[in-house]
Amino acid sequence: MAARPAYAAPPQPVVEPLPRHSPAVGGLVPFSTVDWPGQLAAVVFISGCPWRCHYCHNTELQTRAARYDWREVREFLETRRGLLDAVVFSGGEPLSEPRLPAMIRDVKRMGYRVGLHTAGIYPLRLADVLRHLDWVGMDIKADAQGYDDITGRRDSQRPALSCLTQLLSAGPDFECRITWHPDWLDETRLLALAQELARRGVRRFAVQAARSAPGAPVARALSTPAQAALRQAFEEFAYR
Repeated sequence: MAARPAYAAPPQPVVEPLPRHSPAVGGLVPFSTVDWPGQLAAVVFISGCPWRCHYCHNTELQTRAARYDWREVREFLETRRGLLDAVVFSGGEPLSEPRLPAMIRDVKRMGYRVGLHTAGIYPLRLADVLRHLDWVGMDIKADAQGYDDITGRRDSQRPALSCLTQLLSAGPDFECRITWHPDWLDETRLLALAQELARRGVRRFAVQAARSAPGAPVARALSTPAQAALRQAFEEFAYR
């Protein structure tokens, strides 16, 4: 058996600026049990997102910047082969990274399964990597009435629905999830949105309760009847 590479400590943010062509790796979680349900995964965060969702907890990742050297991240992932199941690319919006297809190929060659968190902003870029993905977490921001209010951008639902169509027609295993607060989307509208997603063929749906910060108490809880209705609408439903 080949010796495991000695480079085992997680890489640190760079001190000197990286070349402009470097992938915009903005963060790394070496071990996660929550970013891909049922998988032990490292999470690579990509900096850069054209949307400005008002509840975003990763505002530091909205602007493109390379804070970690992808070569060092790649070396670190080599040392975790056999210990982790997967690598998840998150953000920001990971599809904003032009070199994402090559990064996915890198981790695939290591034997990892590959997951993607996306808001569905770039349909053509999703189409380019879809066949290499094993799982996708697709963020649904709101219903048609509320999409642009959440994202801060006009016509933002259109690309998201295009990406959802790809996932439904030829995509990998995926879940749709929404960050929810009744001030943004009341329960009646949430249930109507969920029924529309179920009608389209979505089988897995999650409602993520809005919080003022990660780990903070839930701002407003989803009612028990609403949770029951959502469980009936989908094969799998999670309230987080």
